[in-house]
Amino acid sequence: MALDALRALLQFCTILPLGRPADFDAFARYTWLYPLAGYVIGGIAAGVAFLLGNHAAVAAVAAIATAIIVSGANHFDGLLDLGDGLMAHGSREKRVTALTDRQIGAGGVACGLLTTLIAVEGLSAAWSVPFVVLTAEVCAKLAMAWITTLGAPFHDGIHAYLHSFAKKRFVIYALLLVLPLFLLPLGPALIGRALLVTALVAVLLVCLATHLFGGVNGDVAGASNEITRAAVALALAL
Repeated sequence: MALDALRALLQFCTILPLGRPADFDAFARYTWLYPLAGYVIGGIAAGVAFLLGNHAAVAAVAAIATAIIVSGANHFDGLLDLGDGLMAHGSREKRVTALTDRQIGAGGVACGLLTTLIAVEGLSAAWSVPFVVLTAEVCAKLAMAWITTLGAPFHDGIHAYLHSFAKKRFVIYALLLVLPLFLLPLGPALIGRALLVTALVAVLLVCLATHLFGGVNGDVAGASNEITRAAVALALAL
């Protein structure tokens, strides 16, 4: 069951060739496993950055590009949709329509560009691009696990389905999976800062989504991945 859940998780979060499709329900019951996908995606991005280690700016761009590509731009799409929802004017219904429709407007483009630029700039100024992108990606998936558990859905969809299986204890389970980051050379203080930033992003997004849209959906959860990655990269560079 654990291997089925992990394979379903990676098939959901990545475009890696992993054979026949796994039963999605195997992951739905174990959404606290999200950070494991962060180790895989972040590890691949860190490997690319390591190969370009003498060129920090190029390594940062390549690492972020790798993370987005390996994830199939799935979460990036959520970020664009969230940007449209945030920039929409009028009633809650209009904001929800902008969030959930298939069109990408100026708000989505601006949100995608700004978040990506912040992530690249943070990484390029970091002490170690490989270690920071790994940390940022694991924290990004931690934010998704927390939002899946804590964010009440406003309509039926993939987030509502995952949320229906989530238990409050999943918040702790997901956090435990992140603790190996403290073994990285970045040091406990920086990892602690990354976790604090992750918690702030998750809480702010849940509160903002609840206020503007009446709850959370898959776009908000996916956007949390991109926003947390950028926020952690920036926080570790300061």
